[in-house]
Amino acid sequence: MTQRKKVDINEKLVFEREELEKGNKLIAGCDEVGRGPLAGPVCVACVIMPLDNLIDGIDDSKKISEKKREMLAEKIKETAISYSICMVSEETIDKINILEATKLCMKNAIEKLDVKPDIVLVDAISKLDTDVKVRGIVKGDALSYSIGAASILAKVERDKFMCELAKEYPEYGFEKNKGYGTKEHIEALKQIGPCVCHRLSFLKFLEK
Repeated sequence: MTQRKKVDINEKLVFEREELEKGNKLIAGCDEVGRGPLAGPVCVACVIMPLDNLIDGIDDSKKISEKKREMLAEKIKETAISYSICMVSEETIDKINILEATKLCMKNAIEKLDVKPDIVLVDAISKLDTDVKVRGIVKGDALSYSIGAASILAKVERDKFMCELAKEYPEYGFEKNKGYGTKEHIEALKQIGPCVCHRLSFLKFLEK
């Protein structure tokens, strides 16, 4: 089995260093989890990490095992200058669409920080309705230390939320699929229909 090459943590500080050179001292990272699932909320984390006390292993949350993500999430919370985690419901997603719901969730997470950042590095999205400067970085969760930290917090929080939903709605297997459209999840939808936590705007394929 081939092992994934360990990434030098300094390679993930390129964007942070660019912002420090511009005079931005408090740099936040912001990322979402849950844009693609058929059920559950979209979740966003925003975090200001100290850049003189780095945590080894921070990366795109999708590349990290569940156990390691949970361990890193605790370290991030303990180390962060400030962090916030927000969710926007499936009802709002259906009402304003997933992109606008994601932007709203990001705005809420940024404004919920108890320390105002000089700039926020955001995965992919570059325009948000906030008075804080925003810089969008494509694949930022894999390229930026700050965005990677945010992606881990968001992933752990949303996964935990979906596991709680699974206790209430065990038919859909949320503890395994986290709301994504797996074969088993879609089969359950066809047999028993959606529950209140499904995104109805994502289920048009069931009407065919």
